[in-house]
Amino acid sequence: MGEKFCNRIFSRVRVVVAHVIAGIKRCRIVKDVVRLTTKGSADGVMEIACGVHNLRVSCRHPLPALDLLSWVNST
Repeated sequence: MGEKFCNRIFSRVRVVVAHVIAGIKRCRIVKDVVRLTTKGSADGVMEIACGVHNLRVSCRHPLPALDLLSWVNST
């Protein structure tokens, strides 16, 4: 019973991680071979791709609309 519960939790986490990796790979430069020879440039490319992914996720859902009618009626 406990092992089944742990496997269920691990599989849920694995799905979330797979979706994040897929979101990062939307940047084509991450999928292709990086031919930059400067030390640490591949890490920099990956950091930028992760930052772009985080920006895209944070801007996915806009702020909720302000309902002025309910605000006027409550005062």
